[in-house]
Amino acid sequence: MNNIKSEFTIKDLENFSGIKAHTIRIWEKRYNLLQPQRTDSNIRFYNLESLQKLLNVNLLYNNGLKISKIAKLSDAEMIVSVADLTFTKGFKTEASNSLKLAMLNFDEQMFNQIYNSLLASNTFQYIFTKVFMPFLNEIGVLWQVNSITPAHEHFITNLVKQKIHINIEKIQHLTTPNRLKKFVLYLPMNEIHELGLLYLHFELLLRGYYSIYLGQSVPTENLQDLKDGECETIYITYLTVEPSKDSVEFYADQVYNSTLINSNDSLWVLGSKTSQIEIKSFDIPQVKIFKSPLDLLKIV
Repeated sequence: MNNIKSEFTIKDLENFSGIKAHTIRIWEKRYNLLQPQRTDSNIRFYNLESLQKLLNVNLLYNNGLKISKIAKLSDAEMIVSVADLTFTKGFKTEASNSLKLAMLNFDEQMFNQIYNSLLASNTFQYIFTKVFMPFLNEIGVLWQVNSITPAHEHFITNLVKQKIHINIEKIQHLTTPNRLKKFVLYLPMNEIHELGLLYLHFELLLRGYYSIYLGQSVPTENLQDLKDGECETIYITYLTVEPSKDSVEFYADQVYNSTLINSNDSLWVLGSKTSQIEIKSFDIPQVKIFKSPLDLLKIV
């Protein structure tokens, strides 16, 4: 329990809730909404309960309830109001708040409870694209501004991976893939950010395609081992931090010359690194660039 983050600055509260620090201070002063504590050196800080309360306040406030009325609610009444709101308007926003708390507490049981509540009325595709993806993007920002540690990010990311793997295994038991076309999903050397690629593997299997998942740090020269003279092979990679020394164009050219040349095979590329490419001048045969997994899935 010593690893749990239990003290937060007002800037942390702003980063987690989206409410400006100036507004939080006004609400404290005018409505006694939160009661910050102070260190021995008189620096203000907030506990986990204050963060949870602010997340609930934010949910109610963003759905039209005036802050003067919210401030009059007891803690129990606030929880009931949040529950009523999520029942009538959906669980997505409240799930994001709850996921943050599960992450901060390294609470796997809480994560699973949130996931199962979502799964009771939604498909896994909806949960991943409408809840997990926006949440993980927000987590990336929280990490960049030091409101959470890499341990928090790794914890929650690995739990999401577990759910993808579970759903992949379900599909593999129920379907026989169409082998007229083969997808090979991989990450280049030193690339470890595989969540988006792993979800693509799930979606391709769900659509009945023959999909092979190689995972992290695959040498370029190994890709030709997956070539198949009997069917078209589409290699899909996700570039987040790699290639770090060479341009994306140079990497794509390497794959083309080592694996794609004199074939009908192709390379599909996603990830933040693709933003470095000047699309208008990008002219490598058999290589396609996609802005997101959802854009890629539109054409398969």
